[in-house]
Amino acid sequence: MSSDTKARIQAVARELFVRQGVQNTSLRQISDRLGITKPALYYHFSSRDDLVRSIVQPLVEDIEGFLRDQAMEDDPRELLGDYFELIWRHREVIVMMVRDLSTLGFLDLGTRMFEWRRELVARLLGPELALEQQIRATVALGGMSDCAVEFAQLTLEEVKPTAVEAAAVALGFRQTAT
Repeated sequence: MSSDTKARIQAVARELFVRQGVQNTSLRQISDRLGITKPALYYHFSSRDDLVRSIVQPLVEDIEGFLRDQAMEDDPRELLGDYFELIWRHREVIVMMVRDLSTLGFLDLGTRMFEWRRELVARLLGPELALEQQIRATVALGGMSDCAVEFAQLTLEEVKPTAVEAAAVALGFRQTAT
């Protein structure tokens, strides 16, 4: 029962954080929305920061696992597609971070995100890149993240093919026949 309450707290907190921002959401609002006391909330999370970390941690673990386990793909579109699915699964957390940039301070996300992006780009294009390739990679991966946020109300099937193809073209891979 305790893990169910914890999951309910995280779900309500995530929803409020996305809508209002982390800094504008109090633990009182979360506990009131759930119909539990603030001490009951503190039983599961020692602070708002602890709660935010618990919501962001799965994104961190998934990206680090993806980069650790992902084999070099013959088709860069497959790697891009797998990456897009990962960020799509975590689009609410990404919205939360974009809405309230202070969230990037949790788990040193700002630094980590740039490291993850560099590692993914190196797998797609190699470790030594010209400035033009670096700019293209920034547009490609940033654009995919933006699509997951901007079109979050749509289905994955509606967004992924176009987002992945646009990223592949931005990276300099030939466009696939349609």
